[in-house]
Amino acid sequence: MNAVLIAVAVMLILSLLRINVVFSLIIGALVGGLTAGLSVTETIEAFTGGLGAGATIALSYGLLGGFAVAISKTGIPELLVAAILKVVRREGDSQKTGLAKVLVFLLLLMMAIFSQNLIPIHIAFIPLLVPPILKVLNMLQIDRRLIACILAFGLITPYMFLPYGFGAIYQQIVATQMELSGLTVALEDIPRAMAVPALGMVVGLVMAFVLYRKPRQYRQEEVKVEGLQLNVKKSSVFFTIISLIAALYAQIATDSMIAGALAGITILYVTGALKWKEADQLLTEGMRMMAFVGFVMITANGFAAVISSTGHVESLVEASAELLKGNVSLAVLIMLVIGLIVTLGIGSSFATIPIIAAIFVPLALELGLSPLATIALIGTAGALGDAGSPASDSTLGPTAGLSVDGQHNHIWDTVVPTFICYNIPLIIFGWLAVVYVL
Repeated sequence: MNAVLIAVAVMLILSLLRINVVFSLIIGALVGGLTAGLSVTETIEAFTGGLGAGATIALSYGLLGGFAVAISKTGIPELLVAAILKVVRREGDSQKTGLAKVLVFLLLLMMAIFSQNLIPIHIAFIPLLVPPILKVLNMLQIDRRLIACILAFGLITPYMFLPYGFGAIYQQIVATQMELSGLTVALEDIPRAMAVPALGMVVGLVMAFVLYRKPRQYRQEEVKVEGLQLNVKKSSVFFTIISLIAALYAQIATDSMIAGALAGITILYVTGALKWKEADQLLTEGMRMMAFVGFVMITANGFAAVISSTGHVESLVEASAELLKGNVSLAVLIMLVIGLIVTLGIGSSFATIPIIAAIFVPLALELGLSPLATIALIGTAGALGDAGSPASDSTLGPTAGLSVDGQHNHIWDTVVPTFICYNIPLIIFGWLAVVYVL
């Protein structure tokens, strides 16, 4: 039995049974290591050895959480919520209801997209922006599974296609790992190669609107959020914008989310938009908000280390290639599915690329795929599973905002809907791009 398949299957089954994701990852890694013939000691050593790789990510998310809390203290999120509430103030007005829904969808979609490329705070905005509008969502009877899909689209599609912010990081990883594996490609070619797979994500978003369009009733619970700060100073808005620009510049200049978050927070303090005496409480709130995500990402790195140490990713690909020798279409499909399985297990598209590139590049060259087709294959295989993985920040983020009143389940209301809506079309469009378009 292939250890990768067993480890991922165990992790997914336990998660579907509502076992904590961290425990599911640990147990899946242990089972995978033992299946591959590693001893318990060797498996634990590989797991703990990989945990350190997640420390930077966890600290980044903690500081980004602090930055997001800092932005929320300026009152800007509350202004957005207040504007939406004005639209839905007149109950029973269908035109007002329709307009309010459009505003909610656009607001969340734009914020999710901007969080990847323009305002580099990633998922840290979700637990701050979404809880205050849960009352609006309940009034409009919007299915929260649709909101989870909208947020996932905005968190994934930009880094696949746009070469800015997190997209620049992802595409740099793709180019670097392909070069290390024997195929040099130009960075500017990656967006062109990923255009068709990104179109698959658009199709998936449309699917989400179709599948989850019906009204869904939720209890109108009181969500614990700060009161609406409707008297926001213009200077606070201005300095918040400056801090966002500084955060973006610092991240791009240093290639560090930590530096970006620190730059943004510092600007808010120096300009007086936030008080120095609030610093400790603010950072604590932000870190607490992102703590679960950080633990999952650290654990996922340990899981990935065990998978890598088994050597079964290579054997899985090689066995598939041997069975499908000469059948390019089926071989590409199998490689995409393998990318899906690996990413579902470790929860990170960025961490999946180094694992699969070393194996996929030689196989792609053997199959006679063009450089653009190979980029699409590896870029799509890496992104597959980001939506639908219990350990992915693209699913953990939406759940963090939508579950604060206990009416949104991580697995059944975020993981399963995003898996259905995005992984299926992404496989189809990625396969079309590799086999027919490029």
